[in-house]
Amino acid sequence: MNQQYQPAYRAASYAVDRNKVMRNTYGLLALSMIPTIIGAAVGIKMSFAFLAASPLLGSLAIMAVFYGLVFAIQANRNSALGIPLMLGFTFMMGLLLGPLLQFALRFSNGAQLIMVAGGATAVVFAVMAGIATTTKRDLSGMGKFLTVGAVVLMIAVVANLFLQMPALQLTIAAAFALFSSMMILWEVKNVVDGGETSYISAALGIYISIYNLFTSLLQLLLALAGNRD
Repeated sequence: MNQQYQPAYRAASYAVDRNKVMRNTYGLLALSMIPTIIGAAVGIKMSFAFLAASPLLGSLAIMAVFYGLVFAIQANRNSALGIPLMLGFTFMMGLLLGPLLQFALRFSNGAQLIMVAGGATAVVFAVMAGIATTTKRDLSGMGKFLTVGAVVLMIAVVANLFLQMPALQLTIAAAFALFSSMMILWEVKNVVDGGETSYISAALGIYISIYNLFTSLLQLLLALAGNRD
């Protein structure tokens, strides 16, 4: 190939690879919603008495399973095995929506608030993904800020396992909603810029942010607009 065309060819090939990763990421995200919905439907019918009996131990056990599956998916991020692991993970995450959805459905407007939280999550995702896709700004510097934010939030979550303060829980939910929105922006931009080459890893990160955004918004809506009558 003539050397004068090589840079243009490499740039075009690079753009095709990035677009493929982005398409596959969105495809896996969409597919992951199916086991999430199935898991949530099962979780609504389940008894989570073990969480009520021992909230601390139950939460720690869930976190251990969560991080174990995340580690397994990341270890197979470039393998076909990563896809069934991802789908199994999202089914489990759907199950874990059970207690929150059960609580929400005790409100007379609980079903409506669940739909509002879902719709708001979709809108925020679309907006953040749109900004990430079109902006020319370098957002790589957000990584350090988000890492610090994640550490602070995890410390607050663990602290509230002991403190059980409703006001702190709402503060954490609001912070998680903002943090998750920023994470979606950063993660999609990372794929757009070619910083993430595994669509499995990209879909996992974005899925977790969407999940946290939905649960945080639902908690806030229940606290601020829930009707127990």
